[in-house]
Amino acid sequence: MRGPGDVLYTAYERQLVKGLPPERLPRHVGLMLDGNRRWAKKRGANTAHGHKAGADNIEPLLTWCEELGIEVVTLWLLSTDNLKRSETELAPLLAIIEDVVDELSAAGNRRFNLVGALGLLPEATRTRLENAVSATQDGDGMVVNIAVGYGGRQEIVDAFRAILLDAAERGEDMTQLAQRLTIDSVGDYLYTKGQPDPDLVIRTSGEQRLGGFLLWQSAHSEFYFCEAFWPDFRRVDFLRALRAYAERERRFGS
Repeated sequence: MRGPGDVLYTAYERQLVKGLPPERLPRHVGLMLDGNRRWAKKRGANTAHGHKAGADNIEPLLTWCEELGIEVVTLWLLSTDNLKRSETELAPLLAIIEDVVDELSAAGNRRFNLVGALGLLPEATRTRLENAVSATQDGDGMVVNIAVGYGGRQEIVDAFRAILLDAAERGEDMTQLAQRLTIDSVGDYLYTKGQPDPDLVIRTSGEQRLGGFLLWQSAHSEFYFCEAFWPDFRRVDFLRALRAYAERERRFGS
């Protein structure tokens, strides 16, 4: 039986949704799913328990996004720095990521992409993730970017490395390359090429820093920092982030 608190909570959520102008909602939302380890420590549990609780909260989030017509979601699950953690922590985390990507990609018509320096991942992890997302490429629903082995600086380095290799294949010299290089042309070599830049970037856990997330793409993004650890992030927290975004006057760098 639902208590009075549940009824009030549902009513508040409905009020938030009603106050969101559809034309002012973001097309692309990036999320830094932060706080899993601190969530577990607060409960006296091991780190893997926190990562699993965080993984379990991804499907609800994607459902909330679909309900509001958001077109692209980028989820940062594993950074290049995370790959430097001890094997005792990294191995369970990789297994959790493999499992959740398998589960998410098997349901619905979402189209999943992997974004990151995939060559830095263990071969078995990379293969399993690639197999999972390849089965979704005919999906015509929301696009979901899974950022694993991701670092913003690494992405920019990878983009310029690809630009140089492409120029060499074309037979261009450095002068010719410099003349045709533009902001838009660099974007064509990013992990998220062909997608709109994120309108809104959300970071959970109270940390107020980017940490290297979508450095190039977020030049004109709006940012929202939520105090809740990621496993505790609720629909009402998401709706509040969207409300804050809708109320802002976007200046696009001006």
